[in-house]
Amino acid sequence: MGEVGGHSESPFAAWLRLSASSIKKQQQDVLGFLEANKIEFEEKDIAANEENRKWMRENVPEDSRPASGNPLPPRLFNDSRYLGDYEAFFEARENNAVYAFLGLTAPPGSKEAEALAKQQA
Repeated sequence: MGEVGGHSESPFAAWLRLSASSIKKQQQDVLGFLEANKIEFEEKDIAANEENRKWMRENVPEDSRPASGNPLPPRLFNDSRYLGDYEAFFEARENNAVYAFLGLTAPPGSKEAEALAKQQA
């Protein structure tokens, strides 16, 4: 269990692989956001580790796989629960809902926490 904003949360894995420039840019975007917001994560390299690559491929749900070929990184998981790909992460970030997307509690004072408080009021 990790600490996120003072709350005990499960760390999630950002499954990453260095490859084509667009994938690398997406990976850097995800990592940059996580680091800037002090969100604990475990990075998994699928290029250098066959076990990681196999685990990611087996744990991406059928409805989230490409029509042909293997799922490409970045893919995000919270423990073994699949969260989504870069597009899903990007959409959640644009909607100030990335903590919910990651399965984490938004820290007090964040835009996401303020939006949730307004919804519950």
